[in-house]
Amino acid sequence: MERIVDISTDGLHLAIYRGFLTVSANGEERGRIALDDIGALIVHAHGTTWSNQVFVRMAERNVPVVLCAANHAPVSVVWPLEGHHAQGARLRAQIDASKPLRKQLWQRVIAAKIRMQGQVLAANGKEAGAFDMLARKVRSGDPDNIEAQAARRYWKSLFGTDFYRDPNADGANALLNYGYTVLRALVSRAICASGLHPTIGIFHSNRANAFALADDLMEPYRPLVDQLVFNLTAAGINILSPAAKRALTSIATFDLQTPVGLSPVSVQVGRFVHSVATSFEAGEVRLELPSPPSPLELAGLGKSALEEE
Repeated sequence: MERIVDISTDGLHLAIYRGFLTVSANGEERGRIALDDIGALIVHAHGTTWSNQVFVRMAERNVPVVLCAANHAPVSVVWPLEGHHAQGARLRAQIDASKPLRKQLWQRVIAAKIRMQGQVLAANGKEAGAFDMLARKVRSGDPDNIEAQAARRYWKSLFGTDFYRDPNADGANALLNYGYTVLRALVSRAICASGLHPTIGIFHSNRANAFALADDLMEPYRPLVDQLVFNLTAAGINILSPAAKRALTSIATFDLQTPVGLSPVSVQVGRFVHSVATSFEAGEVRLELPSPPSPLELAGLGKSALEEE
């Protein structure tokens, strides 16, 4: 199973040795992990040093290296130059995708996100009846901004009326930042493996955002991170502790129901992104979106990782 490697201790040195990523401090090895087991490498520590081979070997395996700021939000992602064998053709299809197709893809993505938000609220005993209706109201391109309407209800209902989503704040917001960083890394790797380009989004188009497509395609999975953070805060964890990080990175192994049975998020994300690439090539929507988990499954999200404490 692919693992999310988090480097959060200051002053570590990363290198490659015989198929392993090694982590050392003051010349003494502290740990190692097989390169083939790594799904993403996230670094947000001071004084980290690198062997150039770390970036080379990560790129060869389409593993994103995510560099984070002090608020645990990503500021850079090291992206491989080579990806899928059909990258050229898929990139052309992505660039040439019609505006109606992009708008239809965005409609499906946002409707799936809103349904997932509703399921998260229902799993925690919150009023969620309006969310299925809101999802059905999303039109091509979401011109009515149903996404924002749902968000206004969602955050206050899930975390309380005093909560505001602020990427620069501490507490639950910092936990959300880190969880979204993990999710963004998983989606970024799937984009690279599918031969698509992260800058060319289906909705986001800010020219300063080099990962617009990743931000678009992670939307249906964001509520899973929200549920994880809800579970953490309910357990009294409001800082990004080692236990919180273990719980948040465990999202990669959380099983989702798909047309072919249960699949971990890391695998299902790959299928979803591949279906986006197929949609670009076919000129029609052919998405494989995740199904919302049951309330019991959502309630247990991340708890096994916390029990390892």
